[in-house]
Amino acid sequence: MDGSSGGAENGLAGESSPYLLQHARNPVRWHAWNAAALERAREENKPIFLSVGYSSCHWCHVMARESFEDEGVAAVMNEHFVNVKVDREERPDIDHIYQAACQAATGQGGWPLSVFLTPDLKPFYAGTYFPPSDSYGRPGFGSLLRRMAQAWRENPAEVARAAGRFALSLRDGPEGRPGPERLGRAALDEAAVGLLNSGDRAHGGFGSAPKFPNAACVSFLLRYGRLSGIPAFTAFALKTLDGMARGGIFDHVGGGFHRYSTDARWLVPHFEKMLYDNALIPANYAEAYQATGSARYLDVMERTLDYVLRELATPEGGFCSSQDADAGGEEGAFYAWTKPEVVRLLGAADAEPFCLYYGVTDGGNWEGSTVLSNSAGLQAVAFRCGLTEEKVEAALRRGRDALLEHRNSAREAPGLDGKAIASWNALAITALARGHRASRRAAYLEAARRCERFVESRLSGPSGSVMRAYKDGRAGIGGYLEDHAFYAAALLDLFEVDPEARYLERARGLCRIILDRFWDPGGGRFYMTAEGAEDLIVRPRSEHDLSLPSGSSAAVHAFSRLHGIAGEPEMEAAAAKALESQARRAAENPFAFGHLLCAACAREGGPVDVTVMGAGGRMAVALSGAYAPEAAVVTVRDAAQLAALSGYEMFRGKEFGAGDSAFVCRDFSCSPRLDDPRQVLERLEPARSGAT
Repeated sequence: MDGSSGGAENGLAGESSPYLLQHARNPVRWHAWNAAALERAREENKPIFLSVGYSSCHWCHVMARESFEDEGVAAVMNEHFVNVKVDREERPDIDHIYQAACQAATGQGGWPLSVFLTPDLKPFYAGTYFPPSDSYGRPGFGSLLRRMAQAWRENPAEVARAAGRFALSLRDGPEGRPGPERLGRAALDEAAVGLLNSGDRAHGGFGSAPKFPNAACVSFLLRYGRLSGIPAFTAFALKTLDGMARGGIFDHVGGGFHRYSTDARWLVPHFEKMLYDNALIPANYAEAYQATGSARYLDVMERTLDYVLRELATPEGGFCSSQDADAGGEEGAFYAWTKPEVVRLLGAADAEPFCLYYGVTDGGNWEGSTVLSNSAGLQAVAFRCGLTEEKVEAALRRGRDALLEHRNSAREAPGLDGKAIASWNALAITALARGHRASRRAAYLEAARRCERFVESRLSGPSGSVMRAYKDGRAGIGGYLEDHAFYAAALLDLFEVDPEARYLERARGLCRIILDRFWDPGGGRFYMTAEGAEDLIVRPRSEHDLSLPSGSSAAVHAFSRLHGIAGEPEMEAAAAKALESQARRAAENPFAFGHLLCAACAREGGPVDVTVMGAGGRMAVALSGAYAPEAAVVTVRDAAQLAALSGYEMFRGKEFGAGDSAFVCRDFSCSPRLDDPRQVLERLEPARSGAT
């Protein structure tokens, strides 16, 4: 696109968002969301066309090619609308509000999000992707533009009525049965059974197609299985993780998970890779490894974190947001293989077991090529090829390395969204800290430390707050609830494996900011945006845990954990009140509250903490492989570090002995010094008197 016909008036060239910059040469007269653009709509009495997406979104690219790069379509947009582009990763508040409008109108949402607004920001028509002409049961975008422009000119009363209906739908919805209710064992039982009954018993996961990973729900089922002692819940969580690890949603060559599967079997993915998925999902595999001791879960965790470090890390220590689904304008071209290509790159001897194990066939499983998936067992492949299992495993490793080298050197790479988002980088810190605990790999701890320093140096805001995003030397937009809550939780995770007092103090400061600027004490709920942030048509709340946990659930986790470690009764009271406000909703709709349910599980036995005295000994090693998600397990290196922590509730009265040892405290009552790891693990077993 050469940028003629209005390109000079496109206002996106000075933006830092990669998504906005992708549209900077469209002939559309785009504006970023800012006061000047909104004022122009009011002054000219023009409706706003709001387009929300993100840089790695495949259908955003399609709509851009079909419509926003078309001179004729752009002419209509420029004549009749003030056109505003929003990166949903930078402005989740705007996306949240208008996604709710789209879902109210159509029953579904997604990206690209396309919404027509009045100049006072009320939506009157909403949808997602629109084709260039009428097709797929959708109106063509060009004809839709003309209809909306005509309605604005000739039927303002109907537009006002539609905007009024939307505005009503955006107010706080029903909260389930009235009155506070403890999110305790009865509600957890109801939620766990409901979630298990909604699962796909054949392939794992939830729903049919498209199928998204839901890390929070997997974590909840693992926790509930441990809490209840009922194996079916743990088994379903493991079945889900096994299916994902075998399927094409996992990149068997380069590691990491794609955003979702287009089918129920986890086979063919939508190929974009998001940082948040590749932080949340490896934490699931770390938990599965700790719960089972099976090395296959540790392997998936390590290959995913290694992908993050190799492909998404920035020189400054942070992590990029995502990799595109498309490469060279073609979705999935970077990831799929033909059988002749595999044979040529690996040689016949290694290609035979590789193709059998990963399902590579002449016809392929996707558009004539093969998306690698583990379609056969190691033992069966060894038998078919007349090899030992060890030789098959060696051939698979050589094959993956050869394909990765070829892919990186000979294929056009997917686009990389280089902006660093505070909340997603916080999730990466958590994943690396937990990955270090499970694997004891020093590289993960060092990467977590680097990322923490990056957030502190590049994403710090005024008065100890956090900024939302950083790109090209600039941090823009004040942070949202999730940025502060995820970062507070990440600092607590980092503190557990690297107990420096400054991490704890920073987490405490962030939780104080959340209480002061995001908490609604009257309603017992959190706002998504800070007090004093930009006025939108509603002040949004984000409380559903879907692909990404909500800031509300993350805040409950952080408050509860900080209280257990440092003794913070005000934060404990807020966490309890927030759980009460969501109890009925979480019990009735567990799929949307997985992370909150995890917090409720952790609180069932009261605060549990383990202070390990001495790093590197058998006590520290034993506990690194233990599955006790409700417990804060902190390994103190030496007496000097213990002295620095002695002012905090968790560490008072603790002393080093002759060898490595541990203290277990439950609900602020502590054990004597324990020298045998088995004694510690026994005390961490949950009480199951209320098991169903």
